[in-house]
Amino acid sequence: MTGRRAFLATAGAAALGGCAAPAVEPTAVADHERHETTIGFVGDAMLGRNVDDRYGRAGVDPAAVWGDLRPRLQSLDGVCCNLECCLSTRGRRFPDRTYYFRADPAWAVPALEAGNVRFASLANNHALDFGPTALLDTVDALEDAGMGFAGAGETPTAARAPATVSIGDVDVAVVSVADHYAEYGATADRPGTAYVEFDPESAESRRLVGESLERAKATEPDLLVASVHWGPNWVEYPDDDLRAFGHWLIDRGVDLVHGHSAHVVQGVERYGDGLVLHDTGDIVDDYVIKEDLRNDRTVLFELGLEGESPAELRLVPAVIDDETVTPADEDEAAWLRETMRDRSAPFGTEYDRDGRDLVLSL
Repeated sequence: MTGRRAFLATAGAAALGGCAAPAVEPTAVADHERHETTIGFVGDAMLGRNVDDRYGRAGVDPAAVWGDLRPRLQSLDGVCCNLECCLSTRGRRFPDRTYYFRADPAWAVPALEAGNVRFASLANNHALDFGPTALLDTVDALEDAGMGFAGAGETPTAARAPATVSIGDVDVAVVSVADHYAEYGATADRPGTAYVEFDPESAESRRLVGESLERAKATEPDLLVASVHWGPNWVEYPDDDLRAFGHWLIDRGVDLVHGHSAHVVQGVERYGDGLVLHDTGDIVDDYVIKEDLRNDRTVLFELGLEGESPAELRLVPAVIDDETVTPADEDEAAWLRETMRDRSAPFGTEYDRDGRDLVLSL
């Protein structure tokens, strides 16, 4: 079934399947035209620590982590996320880190499947929190589930390999890279991530990322995505170097830059023939809420395609509440609309409003 599927049919199927999460009210999810293919892009899925403790217990439905947003996620043809943890019960803590994120794959993989995740980026600063053993367990868990991933592997070549995923009627290739931590980067004798400095003036950075892009283009995808873990935490706007690197990626043929790392949503930029989601925030975590940033308020970015051509980007307001994601209420949605307008304004991006959502025609 393509992206035109009715949300109500999905919600009903979820209920029949015994999902513990209640269904969303029909008026919240069924009031706009669908596209031939619709792909969701979300930020960090941090399934470790308190999230792991809560949903990893016996008798708890892993699907409940998606709360009332699950029918919306299930209505899409697939979702792409950044997996901000390793999936393992093994490993040793990497030295000198402040935060360590690990989730038991016994519940975390079914949770990702319940959230309709078709691709997970592993290029980030938590994939190696529990060392190479846990990282390779993550790779094995995703492979066994048939879920696409990129950005980490047993060797530098494997870490930089693109993923190819069919989502709806669209063949998607994804290159994943991260600018932190350098110590997590894969080496000739240790598994790790696809680490690179996001400096558009760096010949080495251009070479490494360029090689990955060429490998991706060789698969002749309909949609080429760069999923990038870039920049510092808790910032509302990208710096000039990151913006320039995003432009360079699009100049090299990337259709959509899927940014994450800041833990808050940043603006959307149209550049050339491509689209830059500077930061997609988080989709689930257990973090303390920073009142000045409202990092608990987030967005589900839905890319609608007609044939192979992007036609619309829809911004669906959501909120992380008690380690569960849910559709935003009226006040939260209004805040997110205003915030995304403000954070996108420096790039000349203007949205239309459709109910609680913002829409960018492409």
